[in-house]
Amino acid sequence: MHTLVFLPMNSEIFQSEALNQPILVLDQLSKRFGENQAVNQLSLSISRGEIFGLLGPNASGKTTTIRMLTGILLPSSGNATILGYDLLRDPTIIKNHIGYVAQYFGLYPELTVLENLRFYASLYNNSRALSPVLEQYGLARFSRHRAGMLSGGYQRRLSIACAICHDPEIMFLDEPTAGIDPVSRKEIWDLFYDMAAAGKALFVSTHYMEEAERCHKLAFLNRGQRVAYGSPSQIRGLLHDRRIWSTRVRHHPQLLRDLEQVRGIITLNRFGQYLRIIGTLQCANKEITEILNTYSKEPVALNVVDANLEDIFISLTEKEAVSAPSQRGRD
Repeated sequence: MHTLVFLPMNSEIFQSEALNQPILVLDQLSKRFGENQAVNQLSLSISRGEIFGLLGPNASGKTTTIRMLTGILLPSSGNATILGYDLLRDPTIIKNHIGYVAQYFGLYPELTVLENLRFYASLYNNSRALSPVLEQYGLARFSRHRAGMLSGGYQRRLSIACAICHDPEIMFLDEPTAGIDPVSRKEIWDLFYDMAAAGKALFVSTHYMEEAERCHKLAFLNRGQRVAYGSPSQIRGLLHDRRIWSTRVRHHPQLLRDLEQVRGIITLNRFGQYLRIIGTLQCANKEITEILNTYSKEPVALNVVDANLEDIFISLTEKEAVSAPSQRGRD
């Protein structure tokens, strides 16, 4: 596979700009559909060379946020600036500098791979050679195949290739690796890091916790409201008022029901032979251990462990908003 080099927009200007200068700033951005508050006063910032991850349960406002930032939906209130341009006043200018990969395949299935790529390049009067893009995304051998006949993984590759063909400065990717096998997912994330190294900013929504760990900065949404914001390490430190245990115990439905009755238990999450328990600091180890031992032939070890992002995600989407300390820019 050949290497595609993403050139900085202007090497001298790029080198002189601080990499931590925000190029995307959301200020109390909100969207309401009738009585439903889909996004509620969302504020955050993203800098050049940064991969930003947006996580949340279904219907938490992730796609609505991306659709507002790409000019598909008008905000109900609040605003954003992208590359210094006002989202409400300068949508046409902004669209020339961003790329967007929708959650679902949105290309033309009857056109070939190359025809789709040429069409999207023509929308931006792009005269760049397209063969390096085909090579980089592993699409060269499928260039004459109809897009609708590609596998799901290669359709996602084509979507990303079409979004990047005009060399945008910011990429918006709505669950870009959904339905892709782990090897292809890893290869696509390698491409994301190449883009970030060239100074592009990436705004990625995802449901995969391992992908969240790959991001430089994250925000968790719940019911349209930001409940966590910061680097992965900052967010892992948010559960200062929670205790997390891990224990090896066989699955038993009644065990889970008994543990749920313990005062202070927040959630139970099974990983193979291990049960992960999240509770308040007031949870009694003794009571939990006694319940576990009633379902085990041997004494059960209950170990306190460090929080991972999935622990944080599950816990914070069940409680009111919590803010991680901000490193820079506007929160």
